[in-house]
Order: sequence, then structure tokens, then C-alpha cells
Amino acid sequence: MKSRHWAEMGETTFVAGIWILYWVHRLLGRWPFRVCLYPVVLTHWLSRPLLRQASLQYLDRLEAATGALGHKPHWRDSVRHVVAFAETMLDKLLAVSGRYRFERVRTEGREEFYEAAKAGRGGVIVTAHMGCLELCRSMAERRGEVKLNILVHTLHAEQFNRLLKRLNPENDFRLMEVTDMGPATAVALNERVEAGEFVVIAGDRIPVNASQTVRVDFLGHSAPFPVGPYVLASLLKCPLYLLGCIHEGDGYTIHFERLFERVVLPRGKREAALTDCARHYAGQVTALLKRAPYDWFNFFPFWDQVNVSAKPPTL
Repeated sequence: MKSRHWAEMGETTFVAGIWILYWVHRLLGRWPFRVCLYPVVLTHWLSRPLLRQASLQYLDRLEAATGALGHKPHWRDSVRHVVAFAETMLDKLLAVSGRYRFERVRTEGREEFYEAAKAGRGGVIVTAHMGCLELCRSMAERRGEVKLNILVHTLHAEQFNRLLKRLNPENDFRLMEVTDMGPATAVALNERVEAGEFVVIAGDRIPVNASQTVRVDFLGHSAPFPVGPYVLASLLKCPLYLLGCIHEGDGYTIHFERLFERVVLPRGKREAALTDCARHYAGQVTALLKRAPYDWFNFFPFWDQVNVSAKPPTL
């Protein structure tokens, strides 16, 4: 597959279709939504060869590394993968609008995280493009105990972010553009962490602008991972948590885990320390995907993406 940066591939959330299907669900329910969903997904799947190739590449490597599927992936698994993504897009809209049935959400490992939040100790949260993280955001806002600042590439997802804001204009999502993160942004983030808030950043996509990456094993193959989450946690001298969300049963499981109490990057061993951080993150993401194999939504050639720069981050 041709190497391209993920942001060059356009916004793939097919926002207009999801908006229409959201109203089908709101007026008629989940099963009519699913009846309408399959033709949309199949059309999208057939018209995007890169999506098909990337989906099958991921599923093949997941099965080889973990045996999560229990069989060799075929095109039906790829379609199911995209269906899971589309259903998750609906759940994002339902969560933001307050219409998701939150009793279907279970959590694991949140006690330590919430105790830190109640005590006013902020931190950095690294996530992945899996499951419905808007559920985490909405539940945190409903409880009022955790303040999240989401670092996003809005140049890539501006249509979908506008749609979320349209569903709930009263809600401040605390979305922060990180296409160009410099010293001023780092200072602002430090102020928020010191105030007991949390900064959320994805660990499985290389930023739009030049950024250092390290290569670690992911599902049996070397892949580039950004070092931004670990550099940020090191600079802010705060804990680094993993937050994951996966389909389980008839709902979702939200997974909290402290990866590091402090991220230390020793002089002369900085790259090795960053590589260890990314390797640990990739291992924990793999463990979650083994439980929910259709929940990883990076529909581009992840292992083959361009390493845009080897220069240090500008933080």
C-alpha cells in the first residue's frame, strides 16, 4: 500500500450519512438504523480500496499476533470492521446529545484515576482510535469530577467536531487544536494540569506537522508511533494514564490504567526511554484489541505511513 500521511486522506467519517442515520435512529430506533446502515457501509467499503486494504491488513496482523478472530480474516470481517466504526459514530452522537443509555457502560480501573481527580492532581491521558471515547467525555462531564482537555487535529475532523457541537451547543468540549503545538501551548497545558485537569492526546497517529516518532513492534510488525504523549507527560511532570474504550456485551467497557507515575527521559538515553514508553503503550492497546478486535479505527496503512520527521517535538 502506498505510504501516505493519514491526514492526507480526508475526513472519512462520512458525516452527512451518519447525520441522516442518526435521525433514522432517533425516529425509528436501532434496528431500522441498522437496516439503513448496511447499504451505506457497503457503498463506502466498495468505493474506498485503501480502506479495504488497510482494514484487512490490520485484521490479518491482529489474528496472526493474538488469534482474536479465531479464523483467517476475509472480506466479511472487513465489512464488519467498518460497520462497527459506523455504529460507534452513532454512539458518539448519542453520547454527546445525552441519548445514549449510559447504564450499558461499565468501567474498569477507574478508582485510582478518580481519586487523583478528586484530590486535584491532574495528568496526561493517552488514548487510541478505538471504541467510543465520547462516552468517556460525556460521563466525565455529567459527573463533574473530571475536567478533560482534548487535543485534536481539527483540520482533519472539523466537520465531525462541528456536528458534535451542533448536537449540544451548551457543552464546552474543551477541544484544543494541536496541528502546530509550540511553547505557548505547552504553557497553557501546564496551567491546566496544575489546576487538576487532564490533557487527552492520541498515541496512535503521527501529528500533521513534523514530529519525532519511534518504531516498536505492534501486532508482530514494526510500526511508527508518535512520542508526543510521553514528552508532554515528562515536561509536565505528571502521571500518564491510558484510557481505552471497547465494545463488550451490549455496550462498552471504559478502561483506565496508569502507565507511568512519571515519565523520565534521561539525557543520552532519551530515545531508548521514549521507545520503551511507546512499546508499553502498544502492548496495552494490543491487549484491549484482543478483547474487541473490530474496535480499532485507523483505516489507513498504519505500518506503512510516512515518518514525516526525525526532529524533536517543538514543545
